[in-house]
Amino acid sequence: MGKNEVRADRRYTKDHEWAKREGVEVLVGVSAYAVDQLGDITLVNLDARPGESIEAGKPFGTVESVKTLADLFAPVSGRVLRVNSVLENAPETLNDDCYGAGWLVAIEPAKPEEYDALMDAEAYTAFLATTDH
Repeated sequence: MGKNEVRADRRYTKDHEWAKREGVEVLVGVSAYAVDQLGDITLVNLDARPGESIEAGKPFGTVESVKTLADLFAPVSGRVLRVNSVLENAPETLNDDCYGAGWLVAIEPAKPEEYDALMDAEAYTAFLATTDH
């Protein structure tokens, strides 16, 4: 997976989270660019719990790597349906498959327009071109 791989089937935030609508839920993860910037991920801490509400733009956990500690920000507001408990014991899953098995949380969105307002793959690719590498 290239560090600037962007998948067309999801939306993106300026904080390098992705959101993918699947039925009634929105899966959330971090982009390949974010994973590349973080380096080897050593700990994923998800503060969100199923049944809790989270707000777009607010932190719902952290990712720790050999380089840094980074907050995870919710791309949409809504109720948490599921969290990826695999990451507790296998944080490296984020390095291996950030767009698949390395998803973070599934949210039932409260405001569908928030999803629509996120950057599409084309806009996110353009945004990456303006960031420092």
